[in-house]
Amino acid sequence: MKKLFLLAAFVIGATFYNQAEAQTISDNALGLRFGGGDGVGAEISYQRAVGTNNNRLELDLGWRDNSDYDAFKLTGIYQWVWNIEGGFNWYAGAGAGLLGVDDTRFNDRDGDDGTYLFLAGNVGIEYDFDIPLLISLDVRPEFGFFSDNDVLNEFSPDIALGVRYQF
Repeated sequence: MKKLFLLAAFVIGATFYNQAEAQTISDNALGLRFGGGDGVGAEISYQRAVGTNNNRLELDLGWRDNSDYDAFKLTGIYQWVWNIEGGFNWYAGAGAGLLGVDDTRFNDRDGDDGTYLFLAGNVGIEYDFDIPLLISLDVRPEFGFFSDNDVLNEFSPDIALGVRYQF
């Protein structure tokens, strides 16, 4: 019985020690998310910690202005963050966004102009340096809806590299 009590005390102590030593995320991070795929390209990215369980809210704003179309994209994602080891974390999240498109190629003959809603998921890995720098690589699948255009209703993966300053 004495050995069982000591074993239980050891396991409980080790659990609390590991949780006390676990990596915590920064309260705020601001930077850029360099995306690709069908996204609008680079986005200004802001992360804000919520709660005490390494959860956060990420807000991204991107825009593109070229000869084919003008577009903006605003995305909000709630993320759960888990420590792998040391400064390495992985995260997953879900959210939604707003996409505004002004097609300049065909004077809106194909009906792409407008504002659309989309749902988004997010899975990624990040490294939190000892200096206030956070680098991440993630995949954000997006699914647009409420559009007459089939292209804007389709699944669209967005792979991105993020570089953020933490404060």
